Amino acid sequence: MSEVVKEHPRGTILAVHLQPKARKTEIVGVHGGALKIKVAAPPVEGRANRVLLEFLAKRLKIGKKDLTILSGEKARDKRILITGKSPEEVRRALL
Repeated sequence: MSEVVKEHPRGTILAVHLQPKARKTEIVGVHGGALKIKVAAPPVEGRANRVLLEFLAKRLKIGKKDLTILSGEKARDKRILITGKSPEEVRRALL
């Protein structure tokens, strides 16, 4: 799981593999070194990314402003910075 969640000076980096246009938004496991998350939104005009960030904020009990997509804005594989949460806190909330 160390490749999924990594420490960062400002918090934690989370590797995500996103599957848009799913029936419901949920975590479905680990895929290729990333947490696989299905979202019930199409990958159009950033909608899937918005749903992903809303889902993560709710699960982590933080504001959306504390989440930043560092890479993969238009790809399925993303790196997300979670500000103010330790890797252990992220693991407990998501894994």
